[in-house]
Amino acid sequence: IYLRLAVEKREKQGRLRTMGDLREAIQEGAAQRLRPKFMTVATDILALLPIMWAPTTAIGADVMKRMAAPLVGGVVSSFFLVLVIYPAIYILWKKRALDVVSEGAEVSEEIGDRR
Repeated sequence: IYLRLAVEKREKQGRLRTMGDLREAIQEGAAQRLRPKFMTVATDILALLPIMWAPTTAIGADVMKRMAAPLVGGVVSSFFLVLVIYPAIYILWKKRALDVVSEGAEVSEEIGDRR
């Protein structure tokens, strides 16, 4: 949602005309998402570390460790996905839409030149 809001904000302001403008908008949206995502990941990892470091002699530790390890991996991979992969996919998707709009503008200019 942060990516979409940043792009829509630039579109409303009329500042989304080139690929560079699109990249800046997406970087702005990803930067806005950084702090909330980092805080969530840090909190989750801090909560799961005691479970992962519990002695194996503790009651239920063998089961809890098996549950905590994938959770930590999921949280870390989610952090990477949200801040690196999703913006890359979003820029490819929006670039296509921007290309279609610019091609449509070129076609309408050619039609206007012919008249």
